[in-house]
Amino acid sequence: MTTAISPRALSTELLTGLAFCTRLPLFGRTPATGGDLARASWSFPVVGAGIGLLAGLIYWISFRLDLSPFVSALLAVATTMLVTGCLHEDGLADTVDGFGGGKTREEKLEIMRDSRVGAYGTCALVFSILFKTGAISSLGDPSLAISALLASHTGGRAILPMFMRRVPTARSDGLAADAGRPPAGTPAIAALIGFAVLLFTLGIGGAVITTVLLAIAAGLLALLCMRQIGGQTGDVLGAVEQTGEILILLVASAWL
Repeated sequence: MTTAISPRALSTELLTGLAFCTRLPLFGRTPATGGDLARASWSFPVVGAGIGLLAGLIYWISFRLDLSPFVSALLAVATTMLVTGCLHEDGLADTVDGFGGGKTREEKLEIMRDSRVGAYGTCALVFSILFKTGAISSLGDPSLAISALLASHTGGRAILPMFMRRVPTARSDGLAADAGRPPAGTPAIAALIGFAVLLFTLGIGGAVITTVLLAIAAGLLALLCMRQIGGQTGDVLGAVEQTGEILILLVASAWL
């Protein structure tokens, strides 16, 4: 017998996802941790859709002000980084630093905890921003850029609940360990939301291609983090999101 989830519970979980994924001033709320975050992880792609639409609006305004497609795209990417507080970019940099700079599992995890960014992480951030900005600017048309931004920020976050559930945590403490595994149905809900947005923005062919590539990328990243540190951490989840975001933008730039 299943228990219905009340609208109030859904709105609470959505606010939890919003508080965690963004730095928007949600008065009276603090970013959730523990099981609350795992249960609310279905909302990650919903929050991502809002971030993508906001970035698309900035691109459209910049384009209408006769700024070049590259500058408009750069402003759109900067907007997403400002709204999220570089949450996922920080995870990407720390993961690349740890995997590239450490020799043992313990050294890699220690480097990932360090708030300082090394050469590997810096290069990863530079390439990430260049890939995203270049892919968006290559579309030229504002409507296509908005579609790509909506798809990438939704789809990049839609794969996180499944990754959180399937890949064990590498530490006994930290964000990923505190959050735990999302409930059984949560990854499916997030995946359906993500696929629906991909279908709307990229069409059936683009959605299927992107979904297959995301599944392959997530699988490879799972194998990599298991080999490097024995599981996933909050930083790894950030790297997964950034990889998905970049991958979708590259597909969109070729498909749209």
